[in-house]
Amino acid sequence: MTTKRNLSAEARRERTVETVIELSAQDDPANITTGNIAKHMRVTQGALFRHFPSKDAIWEAVIGWVAERVMQRLDAAAAGAASPLAALEAMFQAHIAFIVEHPGVPRLMMGQLQHARPTPARRMVRSLLFLYRERVEQQLVQAQAAGELRQGVDIEAAATQFIGTVQGLVMQSLMIGSMSHIAQHAQGAFELYCHGIHAEGRSEPEQVQ
Repeated sequence: MTTKRNLSAEARRERTVETVIELSAQDDPANITTGNIAKHMRVTQGALFRHFPSKDAIWEAVIGWVAERVMQRLDAAAAGAASPLAALEAMFQAHIAFIVEHPGVPRLMMGQLQHARPTPARRMVRSLLFLYRERVEQQLVQAQAAGELRQGVDIEAAATQFIGTVQGLVMQSLMIGSMSHIAQHAQGAFELYCHGIHAEGRSEPEQVQ
């Protein structure tokens, strides 16, 4: 996609971030070079480095962009839910929708976690995962207090399973080569998860449309 010459510096930085995410949906992020990015944007590498001092700085900006938008979506989804368990489902579906819209993101995140060097981007991914888990545990604690969870549910294990359910769907979609798979199976996967933690005799949260 062409990057217009009259874009502001901020717009160019954001366009660079979007380009990296787009390229990550097509190839292993480890293979993406600044030359690839510049070519896709139809600018020179020199123009690219006027906005980022290094390749690491580009990846740091990309992870920052992802982290901000993922957490905004989760918080907005939870805020509109009628109960803690309904909030968990809304967060789950919001995360799935984000992945479908940005299929390069899972590759980016996994690539940074596998990075041999403790880069700023890798540290940011770890911080995002910690914050994400914290949000899930908060909803689980509230659901437990509201009597929505069965007796004896291990909150930490339930949070791990929530995250693992999303990750499992992502891995299957990557193996199949289509992120549409994750959208097709998300509801069923959440219902199975919910069945394992839900209190007997209480109605399950309504499906998120």
